[in-house]
Parts: sequence; structure tokens; C-alpha cells
Amino acid sequence: MSKFEKIIRFDPAFDKRHSDPSKNYGIHGVNITFILKNENKAVQFVLFTNWQLPHVTKEFVAKPMKSAIELECLFMPMAADLGYHSPIPHYATQEPTSEKCEYTDGVCYYDGSGLAAESVYNTLLEEGDEGVWHELEEYYKEIFN
Repeated sequence: MSKFEKIIRFDPAFDKRHSDPSKNYGIHGVNITFILKNENKAVQFVLFTNWQLPHVTKEFVAKPMKSAIELECLFMPMAADLGYHSPIPHYATQEPTSEKCEYTDGVCYYDGSGLAAESVYNTLLEEGDEGVWHELEEYYKEIFN
């Protein structure tokens, strides 16, 4: 097996709210994605940081919080996804999610789980990025070997 490529991607926060509901895409914080790629296959862990744009954070802080859950949803990081990008399907009914994926160099069959991402998040907290890379390598072997 060739060497793994480790990619960390930061997607910026956005505020795309609009008074016209058909143009309202809401707000979202920074995402951090860890991608472990080998040839034309990859696995990923996605973390929603909830780091919002400064004016959005000020808006949230100015409003009284109704509950601890609201506080957690607005400001706490969230393990969002543990998934794979594959050039071939992994089960009979799996449909391609993309015809042009940067990780498979073509058609992509993607599947992932937010629930499964929680254990990788806990590893990140306890072991840092090296723990995440180890978890992703084990997940890669589970999916592709």
C-alpha cells in the first residue's frame, strides 16, 4: 500500500441570511476536515467548530440563552461526520454522490455517520491530531481492506 496523504481543510464561517426565504442559506461556523487519502480512496472526519463570524457571535451573545442545550448548539464544537469517498459502491443500493470528486479522481460513492464521528472527536480531545490520524487509518483499513 502506498503512503497516506494527510489533508486538513478549514472551511470558513458564513452568514448567508436573507429576508427572502428562497435566498436564505443561514449561518454556519468554521468546519475542520481531516482527510486521509491513498490513491483514489479517502476517509474523513469533519468537526463543526461553531466558530462564527464576529458579528454573528456578538448577536448570539447579546441574546439571553433559553437553555444549556441552546448554549451548547451555538458555541460548542460538534463531531459532524466520519465517512469515506470510494470510486466503487460498498453496498448494492449505493448510488454515486458525485461524478467529479477530488478524492476519488472521478465518480464518488460517499457514506458517513455523525454518530460514528463522536469517538474520533473524543480521540482528538485526548490525543490531538496524531490520534485522529490513527483513528482514520484504522477506519480506512476497515472500509477498504
